[in-house]
Amino acid sequence: MPILDKDMTLCISLSARPSNMGTRFHNFLYDELGLPFVYKAFATDDIEGAVRGIRALRIRGASVSMPFKEAVIPLVDELEPSARAIDSVNTVVNTDGRLVAANTDYEAVAALLEQHAVDPASRVLVRGSGGMAKAVVAAFRDAGFARLTVLARNAELGPALAAQYGYDWIAAEPEPGGADVIVNVTPMGMTGPDASRLSFSPEHVEAASVVFDVVAFPPETPLIAAARSAGKTVITGAEVHALQAARQFERYTGVALTADQIARAAAFSRAG
Repeated sequence: MPILDKDMTLCISLSARPSNMGTRFHNFLYDELGLPFVYKAFATDDIEGAVRGIRALRIRGASVSMPFKEAVIPLVDELEPSARAIDSVNTVVNTDGRLVAANTDYEAVAALLEQHAVDPASRVLVRGSGGMAKAVVAAFRDAGFARLTVLARNAELGPALAAQYGYDWIAAEPEPGGADVIVNVTPMGMTGPDASRLSFSPEHVEAASVVFDVVAFPPETPLIAAARSAGKTVITGAEVHALQAARQFERYTGVALTADQIARAAAFSRAG
């Protein structure tokens, strides 16, 4: 890590409960590439004040996490198509005082569907109805998937999410065999109380051809482990996190990353 000086460019993250993953990802690459940048995570409960600070202090970029992804929208100057698609922001770039917002979660999901050659004719079952579920469902919709069902116990958010993108909603897990692609967008499988839980039954995993879990840590969730054992195509939350962070990095610095650089930065970010 270079000694900080007045000419360093600052990028930040804004969250109610920040983690170190983004900080480690970006600073690893700044150091490796010799870029005069530094990245710092901030906890805040004042998003308006924080955005004023981005302008006033000429902060180059900001990653925006819950609960500010929608609240930040009226505070920026322009939304990129990725943010407009889901009315949600996770990235703000400051160019000479003009703040442009994007959603690299949406971009990462869309890119991974293409990278893994997921067939748009597939029947898709998405479990979850939170903010990340919106990015996932919108990315499937915009990639041409016509047969998608939102599975969510929340009787307000679930139907609203499905209706927003023209899909069906169900409150209870259906019989196995009705989905070619299953997607977990819940905390099940994450470290903590839900660490050992499978978000879909083994029968659903066996019936699917593609299993997608957006949980980023641990990178090998119980769902992904079960899918690998069953020989399924898997898309992991670790892939989503790494690719969305890479899209942020490229916007902040103007430097395009190689797949190897992304993989090594992602591994470093998970190790801390």
